[in-house]
Amino acid sequence: QVQLVESGGGLVQPGRSLRLSCAASGSIFSFLVGWYRQAPGKQRELVAAITTSGTTNYAASVKGRFTISRDNAKNTVYLQMNSLNPEDTALYSCNARFGLQSHWGQGTQVTVSS
Repeated sequence: QVQLVESGGGLVQPGRSLRLSCAASGSIFSFLVGWYRQAPGKQRELVAAITTSGTTNYAASVKGRFTISRDNAKNTVYLQMNSLNPEDTALYSCNARFGLQSHWGQGTQVTVSS
C-alpha cells in the first residue's frame, strides 16, 4: 500500500510562488501522478498530471504558471506554482494511479490572500 504525504502549502500573497511536494512511502515509478485541488463549495479538479515517461498536462487555468515534475529516486512529485492568485486557493491533493490502484494523500491547504 502506497501512502502519499503532501507538504508545502500555506498562506501566500498574490503574485508569489509555492512549491508543493507529494512524497510516497514506496516507489511510484510506474504510477501516473496527478495534483488535484478543491475549493470550498466547488468540485475537485485536476490541476496537473505527469506520466511515467514525464509527459505532462495542465488545466487551462494554471497552464504557464504551474509546473509538475517528478523525482523517481526520491519517490516525490512536485508542483511548482508561480504567479498565484486568490482563485488558486484550495486544498491540494495528490493521487497516484497504476492499474486498479489509486492512492490519495490527505492534502495541503493553499491560501492566496493579501
